[in-house]
Amino acid sequence: MNAPERTNLQIKLPTAGRKLESFALSAPRNFPEKPVRAFTRVAYSAAHVVADTMAPQNPWLDAVIDWDKTIAYRRTLWGLGLGVAEAMDTAQRGMGLDWPTSLELIRRSIDAARDFPGALLASGAGTDHLAPENARSLDDVIRAYEEQIGAVEKLGGQIILMASRALARVARSPADYEKVYDRILAQVKQPVVIHWLGEMFDPALAGYWGNTDHNKAMDTAVAVINTHAAKVDGVKISLLDKDKEIRMRRMLAKNVRMYTGDDFNYAELIAGDSDGYSHALLGIFDAIAPAASAALADLASGNTKSFHDILSPTVPLSRLIFEAPTRFYKTGVVFMAYLNGHQDHFVMVNGQQSARSLLHLAEVFRLADRAGLLRNPKLAVERMQTVMALHGC
Repeated sequence: MNAPERTNLQIKLPTAGRKLESFALSAPRNFPEKPVRAFTRVAYSAAHVVADTMAPQNPWLDAVIDWDKTIAYRRTLWGLGLGVAEAMDTAQRGMGLDWPTSLELIRRSIDAARDFPGALLASGAGTDHLAPENARSLDDVIRAYEEQIGAVEKLGGQIILMASRALARVARSPADYEKVYDRILAQVKQPVVIHWLGEMFDPALAGYWGNTDHNKAMDTAVAVINTHAAKVDGVKISLLDKDKEIRMRRMLAKNVRMYTGDDFNYAELIAGDSDGYSHALLGIFDAIAPAASAALADLASGNTKSFHDILSPTVPLSRLIFEAPTRFYKTGVVFMAYLNGHQDHFVMVNGQQSARSLLHLAEVFRLADRAGLLRNPKLAVERMQTVMALHGC
């Protein structure tokens, strides 16, 4: 791919040597405002929430959402042909967003989707209203799952079955996971997406599926999924390991989709190989939505070179945003939304904007520019300078 065209804009950004270094911005890439053709992959973006900074609140304790800006961004994603995976960890589920607020978010998104022809939406249902320390038995976990699933289904929503911290705490063997998922999958009204969230995203989920060895855990998960294949639309695997995803993909029943959750290797996993490919359910698609849409449209036309030309520059950005501690990736996602004018402030629910350093944010800025993702470079510079000033820089 040719080197990006430069603009006349420059900004001084901090470096690891405690100095400021001049950085010349590139011209943004001209991505289409809507897809030029239907995708050949099902592609969901897990979407962030916009905090309401003007509401009376205790910012570390209260989840107060700017509903208009939050729903407007979902319409932006739908307009680009992407589905929305609602109330997932990208929306700070379990890191500031509680179940009552999640359910209200799901309700509002379902209502908005009805007014947007072709909008694809699935919503997270889990057990997060049950504190793990209050779970005493598998039946407690099952009841918690049933409560959330019932609430989402009552609204007419499709389920993404989230991993359960409570289940990880009380389960003693793979058989315990089998019992819970057997009970839940037997009841759901329509096929669900099962989400296996790795411990790099949530340390409380270590040993999920009854084994700390991911390959052995995978055998249990696949057995459950294939047994209930008629009730499973797909599985999202978030282990940041492409070989494990490919192994699991090849083990799934034919009608069960693999949705990549690998924010390190998504481009090659979506492109696929001679044995198959992954669909997508990705947090990084929130931050790179125009590029993702354009790339998927090119892939649908058979232009794999253009697909990789568009997505390859986004991979270093994604790897930075999702670097360890991975659970703080939401900060980079919201920072990108702020730089690109999708919200008027860089404030997050639970004060999570402070989870990454100024040096990290400066490198996000550089890599976003190199990928052509800063749609209004002048605005992005002004906003980056504001963030630097707030850091005393």
